[in-house]
Amino acid sequence: MNRTHVSALAASLTLVTALTGCGAQEPAGPAATASGPVTVTWWSWDESKFLDPVVAKFNATHDRIKLKVVKQADNPGTAANLRNVVAAGQDVPCLVKSFGEVPGLVGEGLLADITDAFRPYTTQGLYNEASYAGAKAGDRFFGIPAGFSPSFMMINRAVYDKHGVAVPKTWDDVIAAGEKLKKHGVYVMNLAGEDPSTLVNLVQQAGGSWYAIEGDSWKVDFLSPASLKAADVVQRLVDGDLVANQTYQDRPALISYFDSGKMVSLPTQTWQLGNYELNFKKSLGDWQPIDLPQFADAPAFVTPAHGGALLVPKGCPHIEEAVAAGVWMTTSKDAIDASYQQDTKQYSWPGAVPDPSPWIDSAVPEKLFGERRGEAKDVILKATKAGRDPWVVGPNYTGVFSELQDQWAKIVTKEITVRQALEHLQKFTVDDLKSKNVNVRG
Repeated sequence: MNRTHVSALAASLTLVTALTGCGAQEPAGPAATASGPVTVTWWSWDESKFLDPVVAKFNATHDRIKLKVVKQADNPGTAANLRNVVAAGQDVPCLVKSFGEVPGLVGEGLLADITDAFRPYTTQGLYNEASYAGAKAGDRFFGIPAGFSPSFMMINRAVYDKHGVAVPKTWDDVIAAGEKLKKHGVYVMNLAGEDPSTLVNLVQQAGGSWYAIEGDSWKVDFLSPASLKAADVVQRLVDGDLVANQTYQDRPALISYFDSGKMVSLPTQTWQLGNYELNFKKSLGDWQPIDLPQFADAPAFVTPAHGGALLVPKGCPHIEEAVAAGVWMTTSKDAIDASYQQDTKQYSWPGAVPDPSPWIDSAVPEKLFGERRGEAKDVILKATKAGRDPWVVGPNYTGVFSELQDQWAKIVTKEITVRQALEHLQKFTVDDLKSKNVNVRG
């Protein structure tokens, strides 16, 4: 492997090579010696109240490895600091909270290939299979899977019932519900002009991805059947004037709008529920957790489950120990239990494990769903088991996503169609990759 390609924009070429199995394995650090245990440094910008109990539990239960947190200011600060220490080759931490997609960070030369150290843990039933993709570039691991938060929907059942609208099971049902609710001045969903996540999630749910790796090239396809199926749902929602366009940039106003009964269906995840519980006033208790609507022709129930990773930087001196500590943090009962917060009575969501049922009850607020609170456990477990992650992140996805946001704003205001946006993104993405001398087809 040509080491001269590890940095700058040409790193994307090396990424292609690494993805096909040529990536060099960073040497594992030494085991604990008579001088003491190996210390694994962990960078995170989370509050100390979340970090300290987990570190304390790890250190109390491990002799050969010890965890040490180095607190970071924020996401951008962590990214800048890591780039600096990796470039310098000094004081490199061994675990870092994720601040970006793994393939892009690999393309920058920031992450270590930990496949050999991590692979043995994949045979022990510790992880939800869908969690692996977020920690990989190609078939190689560059981080420990941190998992995903299960996707489902919550509807304002009081408003649905008031207008005699059936609970939706498919996206066609959502559109039909929107047409009925529109007559009463109610929107079925919200599509914020700056947030294209609905389109991205629908593409994933349909089993699609805009990038793929074929041999030594990237393949780009924004016009695949899965992508067009997702586009059709969005287009019908927009064309029918069935959706609101409340911005996420003014959170208090957004939450107040959700609470008003004028918009009644929210695709959501467990991490969002506490905020709704805290801030809803008028509609508290009116909401019902339901299964995420499916495509009418879906052969099986599927939810999008693109997750993240606990990063292992290039230059980490103790890869085997870092992996062991990371696996403990993301899968062990001790670690999850240690994350419990007395003030919120909640655990950090165990998004990497196959069965999060022991911790679901604390994730479901007491009042949000009223008498339907008991339904949430089955909905969340079903969403977890149905999680699939077909999403491949390309080496220029950060710039492409920014372009997607610009196109999305035009979609929701009917300046362009979804297909026109996808056609534009196809050309934009391919041209951008070619300008970076990355092998690309599309």
